[in-house]
Amino acid sequence: MNFKQIETFYWAAKLGSFTAAAERLNATQSTVSMRIQDLEYSFGVALFDRSQRSARITAKGRELMRYSEQLLHLAAEIRESLAETDTMTGTVRLGFAEVISSTWLPELVKTIHERYPRVVLELDEALTQDLVERLHSGSLDVILAPGRVPGYTFTAQPLGTVEFAWMASPKLDLPEGKLTPKDLQRWPVIALSRESFHHTTIEDWFRSGKAHCQRIDTCKSLVIAASLAVAGLGVTLLPPRCFAREIRSGELRVIETDPPMPAVECTATCSVDSLQPVARHIVDLAREVSDFDKSVEMELAAE
Repeated sequence: MNFKQIETFYWAAKLGSFTAAAERLNATQSTVSMRIQDLEYSFGVALFDRSQRSARITAKGRELMRYSEQLLHLAAEIRESLAETDTMTGTVRLGFAEVISSTWLPELVKTIHERYPRVVLELDEALTQDLVERLHSGSLDVILAPGRVPGYTFTAQPLGTVEFAWMASPKLDLPEGKLTPKDLQRWPVIALSRESFHHTTIEDWFRSGKAHCQRIDTCKSLVIAASLAVAGLGVTLLPPRCFAREIRSGELRVIETDPPMPAVECTATCSVDSLQPVARHIVDLAREVSDFDKSVEMELAAE
């Protein structure tokens, strides 16, 4: 039995497959299988039920899981306690929403590499629900996304708020002045997929005015939503700072609404029990680097 075998067993059990464990550990699937087979041989017990397609853990495997988790947490604690900042190592899987990647993500990556030059980043952009699910499963170490992840097992830092506004092409010839949800419901709406924070925000806004969208076309990117809106195919909800060029050029028009769209709060979140000590430091760095509006937090702190 060695540490690599225990670590491999832990991630195979945690993620539910040898393939996912191989991706997590940057190893081949055959290496993962061999390590677990060697571990099973050393204990003389089966740790996984291989009669199923997924890596289903056995009763003895669940028993070993408790010890494995304790061992890996202790190893993480030792690394964090003894290692200097510039010698901390590891791979951090950082997931983020598009509104982060299109604003200050490059500055965050630069800062992480300056503070932790031996840390490797695996970057992944996804919709909020997917990010949260992957944080729960352990396949991501840190997520930067709209909203807050519920539960006591996560630690989060507020990143400030970002303004979103309804926009459309002048081709749609929308009325001037402030439009209500009932006014806007007559036009097609372009939103991110139904699992997204974006889609939920749009539906909530229409419900607030007792209105209902006649049609919602969905996509997986704010850039795509903007391009469809520029083509005159519907109205959409976008962060003005990310599409300032289209607004200045007159390709998109910001629509005044009543009620106005509330600013969207974003947070940086990692698991309290993260096995990657640098993850907690990156959550703090994200708050430091974020250039989203933090004035609301300052006002609350002053009260």
